[in-house]
Amino acid sequence: MDTAVLIPADSCSQRDQARWQAVLARHAPPGDPFVYAVRTTGVYCRPGAGARLPRRENVVFFDTPGAAEAAGYRPSRRLAAPPRAPWVEAACRRIEAAETLPSLAELAADSGLSPYHFHRLFKAQTGLTPRAYAQAQRARRLRERLGQAPRVTDAVYEAGFGAPSRFYEQAAGMLGMPARDWRAGGRNARIRFAVAQCSLGALLVAQSQQGLCAVSLGEDPEALVRDLQDRFPLAEFTGGDAQFEQLVAQVVGLVEAPGLGLDLPLDVRGTAFQERVWRALRDIAPGSTASYAEIAERIGAPRAVRAVAQACAANPLAVLIPCHRVVRRDGDLSGYRWGVARKRELLAREAGSAAAKQK
Repeated sequence: MDTAVLIPADSCSQRDQARWQAVLARHAPPGDPFVYAVRTTGVYCRPGAGARLPRRENVVFFDTPGAAEAAGYRPSRRLAAPPRAPWVEAACRRIEAAETLPSLAELAADSGLSPYHFHRLFKAQTGLTPRAYAQAQRARRLRERLGQAPRVTDAVYEAGFGAPSRFYEQAAGMLGMPARDWRAGGRNARIRFAVAQCSLGALLVAQSQQGLCAVSLGEDPEALVRDLQDRFPLAEFTGGDAQFEQLVAQVVGLVEAPGLGLDLPLDVRGTAFQERVWRALRDIAPGSTASYAEIAERIGAPRAVRAVAQACAANPLAVLIPCHRVVRRDGDLSGYRWGVARKRELLAREAGSAAAKQK
């Protein structure tokens, strides 16, 4: 965090001094809903914003946002983002508790919005449509119930499917394999994998019938293989053919030059929240970073910073889902599932590639 520079008392009014102290405390004084603008960035914020503190000599105060915009400043991303409406939380809870998905008209009626506006704003706040949110919740419940219920049919009903036929229509997309095979630790699932060497150590790449399901980095190739086998202890693991070896070479190339990007089918299944976070991570441009707090705001859950960090830690696809581009608010690299040193190196490579493109 930058060190704030205080201006002498005789160079600014007492009111501005009080406002600057409010900015430092990140709390607006009662009865004074001011905003502050930063000359070096051209944006304005409220004193409670979680942005990095500017230097005092770069700050100018305005009584209202309109006054700041009239002076040529624009709202910060945090200020411009729409606040999370209470009805979004209520709609999510209703979807999670419902055995069958409420209709769009029913959900919209609870919020007092038209179905069109409800659908648009729900997606803007959560990153998912109501139906996609419901499907992700149902898939999560199904995975939980398959490990608990005595029979697959019991798990199907407990997960909220009205009939087994509807479940079997969607099972492959939810689980990547038949339910009995998932329940049995991946029985009958065929997973091709290979371990290669790259400049960051050992690299494991695994592919199911649906797409890439694991990309891991580490020092010990055998440990990477054991971790994959522990996820699906009864799956059939095979080596790759020439086509798969070419795919592995592509992943190795992405590790060596992470700014290039790859358009490969991914087999990624997580909770609804994890999938929202992983989608947001893939929107971070190579050479750029975002804080955990910024990702939380982008998915419409500004208070879920810790949960965002946990979702990053659960990412099964190193580099392809670029959780290495997420840093702490102060710019510190924080943790990384595959080692902070690898995270630092990946970011350095992306920054170098971005700088080269600008020349």
